[in-house]
Amino acid sequence: MTDIDWDRLRTVATEAMHRAYAPYSNYKVGAAALVGDGRIVSGCNVENASYGVGLCAECALVGDLHMSGGGRLVAFVCVNGQGETIMPCGRCRQLLYEAALPGMLLETVSGIRSIDEVLPDAFGPRDLEVAR
Repeated sequence: MTDIDWDRLRTVATEAMHRAYAPYSNYKVGAAALVGDGRIVSGCNVENASYGVGLCAECALVGDLHMSGGGRLVAFVCVNGQGETIMPCGRCRQLLYEAALPGMLLETVSGIRSIDEVLPDAFGPRDLEVAR
């Protein structure tokens, strides 16, 4: 995971942010991630007049992951309307956790962190296997 082109991921996230639909909050977000097979997937936030049904950029990114062939995320970047790195909310960290390779890296406001550092003791598919 040392060959991550963080600048490229940030550029793709910024391009995605420019496609965001945020007429209510005017808070545009773009996200990009490197997939284990070398692809880059991206997403932007999509607001809705019924605020609760808006989609985060991370949701769109995970949709792009599955629509383009699936796989697991290796590295992730999220930016705001000024192109600044921002931290995914807790809900989106959970969404990313399920799509991530173990140890996925995120560019955060405090530097590069692993998914386990930003979502310690996460609930995931293994927890559901116990119920089976």
